Amino acid sequence: MFRTKKLPPDNQPKPKKSPIREWLDSLLFAVIAATLIRFLTFEAFAIPTPSMENDLMVGDYLFVSKLHYGVRTPKTPLQVPLTHQKIWGTEIPSYSTAIQLPIYRLPGFSTVKNGDVVVFNYPPPKANEPAYPTDLKTNFIKRCIGIPGDVLEIRQEQVFINGKAFPTPARAQTTYFVKTTEVLDERFFRKFDIVNDFKSAEGPFINWQPLEQYDASTKTSALVGYRVYTTQDVITKFKAFDWVKGIEPITEPAGQGAPGIYGGAVFPWNQDNFGPLTVPKEGMTIPINQQTIALYGPVIQRYEDNQTVNVTPSGIQIDGKSITSYTFKQNYYFMMGDNRHNSEDSRYWGFVPEDHIVGKAVFVWMSIDPVPADIWHKIRWNRLFRLID
Repeated sequence: MFRTKKLPPDNQPKPKKSPIREWLDSLLFAVIAATLIRFLTFEAFAIPTPSMENDLMVGDYLFVSKLHYGVRTPKTPLQVPLTHQKIWGTEIPSYSTAIQLPIYRLPGFSTVKNGDVVVFNYPPPKANEPAYPTDLKTNFIKRCIGIPGDVLEIRQEQVFINGKAFPTPARAQTTYFVKTTEVLDERFFRKFDIVNDFKSAEGPFINWQPLEQYDASTKTSALVGYRVYTTQDVITKFKAFDWVKGIEPITEPAGQGAPGIYGGAVFPWNQDNFGPLTVPKEGMTIPINQQTIALYGPVIQRYEDNQTVNVTPSGIQIDGKSITSYTFKQNYYFMMGDNRHNSEDSRYWGFVPEDHIVGKAVFVWMSIDPVPADIWHKIRWNRLFRLID
């Protein structure tokens, strides 16, 4: 009589996974792989506003490199993978602040340079928004104009770094008055990618509008020209039209302060005439006075990891003690949008701390025109896989 020999447990065939189990395992692997790629190498972003036009357009989708400046370790490790602030399609927070860690930056193969297009966490607290941890603040993208230790100044829209004129990006936009003898319409401006029909949560973007002059004797208004946000290249094309009788940049005058400008409580600065000021550098020491408080008081209070800071127009107290000088603990950067008259940037809210830097924008992989169009024209084919400079 033969007996079947029982196989040892290690040699027994493993039960086959159910289709649902295989699907779940594959999903888990994909989430882990995507999370690691997003954390260690590249992350995808979309451009929602025109503050970087015409270099980056509304509807551009781009990859941002974490490798250039070095990977930033998370401050808030308890997060739902592949989310930012909230769980997709809900108002439910996607993170917990039960654990908060110090931020470190792993070695990268570059540093932030003047002219780099950088993604960073918006530094100051935003109105009507929770006090997010540093790594979960809203992402912004701008061009780095000033690096640590730079002396920055803007004179009649021209940026100067350490006394030398800083090149304006070739596709940067600003505001012009175009004097014409012709009535121009939406079709004309659309030929030059100057459109008004894109809207965001902040409202419509007005890139062109007619300007009229009132005649008191006849009590009528007459068209004199158009206010246009565009590039120097487009303005050169406008000058070739015989019905264009003059083009002038619209620039705020020097010495005239403007509301909302950073440091405006003490200095008569505006978006076109700003500074000079020094971008804070790790180890740099400043005296404490009315001028430095206006420029650096918010930095000392918000970003330097000081326990208790009280800032007044005439003095600063740290842990209850008045200070006469201060030494910065980290580096800072000055950011501006290429759309110089339609950008919320460092001219309005100040410096970007180094621990808020996310990565360098490297290339556009997809671009979708937000203006309704057929599928062929919906995609901006000429912008696909375009390097960002």
